Amino acid sequence: MPHVAQSIFTIMGKMAFDYQAINLSQGFPDFEMDAELIALVNEAMVQGHNNYAPMEGDSGLRKVISEKVKELHGATYKPETEITVTAGATQAIFTILTAMIHQGDEVIIFTPAYDCYSPTIRLMGGTPIPVQLAPPTFAVDWEKVEEKITDKTRMIIINSPHNPSGTVFSEHDLMALEKLVEKHKLFVLSDEVYEHIVFDGKQHESVARRPALAARSFITASFGKTFHNTGWKIGYCLAPQPLMKEFQKVHQFNVFGVNHPVQKGLAVYLKNSENYIHLSEFYQEKRDSFLTKIRDSAFKFVPASGTYFQLLDYSTISDLDDISFAERLLKKHGLATIPTSVFNEDKTNFKQIRVCFAKKEATLEAAAAVLNKLTKDNF
Repeated sequence: MPHVAQSIFTIMGKMAFDYQAINLSQGFPDFEMDAELIALVNEAMVQGHNNYAPMEGDSGLRKVISEKVKELHGATYKPETEITVTAGATQAIFTILTAMIHQGDEVIIFTPAYDCYSPTIRLMGGTPIPVQLAPPTFAVDWEKVEEKITDKTRMIIINSPHNPSGTVFSEHDLMALEKLVEKHKLFVLSDEVYEHIVFDGKQHESVARRPALAARSFITASFGKTFHNTGWKIGYCLAPQPLMKEFQKVHQFNVFGVNHPVQKGLAVYLKNSENYIHLSEFYQEKRDSFLTKIRDSAFKFVPASGTYFQLLDYSTISDLDDISFAERLLKKHGLATIPTSVFNEDKTNFKQIRVCFAKKEATLEAAAAVLNKLTKDNF
């Protein structure tokens, strides 16, 4: 992979540490997770669940995942053959693409896109075909998507709620996707890691809700995003049995078993839906609080519909490209953010930065104080 540079998240994370900056760059909370889950994992360690877990994941955890998906989306995934616990969603995405993409295949991605999609497609010998989304709505033009489909197109990757834009696919989007998938016999990778973080009364439209679509789809999910413990790196993949069989052929060799005591703890914790069904309310309060704090700033924004990220348009403050803007914001003003051009295949620059509001109130207060003082004259 000679053309793959260091991840922007690594770069900005290191710079934030070096300059002791307020860090709204990387997508992780700076508040503590639930002590009950820590206790459950500790108990699993004490009970001796410290050796390899089954390759496909702890049976109890797979069962409760199946029940959760059934309750939320009305879809049935068999715990024995259609669910695999993974070392985070990124590993699941890598494994799906390894299993499914061959030399010369084309994969449609929507940019700005999470930064692991394109390099992994290329590593497998495939070609990412970007469909550029644009502010302020980042809406998908499905006719343009179909124009990108060729006899080499094998897969479409979707991500909803969407990182970095914070947009959420509608039922219409899923219907349009389903038509294309059926017409052109495509596969789908649906990255749904922010499934429980959707705002303003909107609903997360999982591909699991549409049987014809689900039959040709992989779904990836993340416990780290849901339970404020991204460092545990644990998630799961859902797929119909024929697709999951291919997934597990790769999974058994690049990971095999995932952290056993964490799986045991999650199997108990996940049984209580109160531990995740109010997550949207929790993060909407944080979003609203943060945006209220910066409403009189020079930044322009459309409130995110999902995820714990918010895009900020700085065009009235500076003419710099977003990478230069983010670097100056960090070094001169002590605030770390992510430039959004890095999520675009051709580095299209919309003069926007991405901030993470999954932070303590004190962190958001301090960040808002920095943002509020910025103008064209003092930046």
